[in-house]
Amino acid sequence: MPHARTQHCCFLLCLITLQVICRADRNILNVGEELQKETLPLQSGSRIYQLEGLRPRTWYEVKISYPASIPASFSLQLNKGNSDLLLKPQRKLLNTEKLIFKNDLQDDQSGTYVMLTVEPEGVVAIPHGKERELVIYNIVCDELVVGIPHKAWWVVIMAVVCLGVAFAIPSFLPLVLMSTDPTSSKNS
Repeated sequence: MPHARTQHCCFLLCLITLQVICRADRNILNVGEELQKETLPLQSGSRIYQLEGLRPRTWYEVKISYPASIPASFSLQLNKGNSDLLLKPQRKLLNTEKLIFKNDLQDDQSGTYVMLTVEPEGVVAIPHGKERELVIYNIVCDELVVGIPHKAWWVVIMAVVCLGVAFAIPSFLPLVLMSTDPTSSKNS
């Protein structure tokens, strides 16, 4: 009996150790929280992020940004549950990669993951310089409203205010200042 109890305790200890190790190795990306200064090996580096905080029937974008001084090519792929399914091709921007998708899952039990891969691209700008081993980047998952991230709505509001001011100012200016005919101001 003591031998069975010892085996049971060893089994539980191993199980707890594996759970701790797996959680420490798992990369979690919460919606709205940017992970900064993440690093990957430049030669065939890859990392999987589990997306947490997704709401059903909502559009999201996963975006990475990286320094232009490191010649690298990033790609993002969305995986839902056990399937390897790329929902939308990523959008190419300068020093930014973006993946836009709609969360169709009703619950987050099967999990939604983003796989990030990096490959070296181009040449090192410094002659006879040593190529970097690691690439640094920031990654974020944001909820979209009408195709615009929550944090960017202040830019839209400011643009509307500026347009309103630009259209309102001419009605307050005197007609003399608005005249485009140079001879009309000399005759007055």
